[in-house]
Amino acid sequence: MVITLIKYLGILVIGGIIGYKDKLSPKLEGKLNTIQSACLLFLLFVMGITIGLNDEVISNIFSIGLKAGLISVFTVGFSILFVYLVRKFVLMGEKEIES
Repeated sequence: MVITLIKYLGILVIGGIIGYKDKLSPKLEGKLNTIQSACLLFLLFVMGITIGLNDEVISNIFSIGLKAGLISVFTVGFSILFVYLVRKFVLMGEKEIES
């Protein structure tokens, strides 16, 4: 497990260095968006196969979906609430200082 993580981090670092040093050809650089989209779609496809093969996930799909939905709703709701509170109290304090 640790070796796999080190491989992934190594690949990420190598990609970062190549990008930082600008070592890509302009032709390949222009196609990076397409390559990235294709890799993402392939990853999602493989994840779908893995989920479909797992009987435990399939049998609990409603429960997992309900939990994921609740987490999403609460995350969005509290994000909106905290942004509202920060804007109201923090930015209101800055307006008073400027006056």
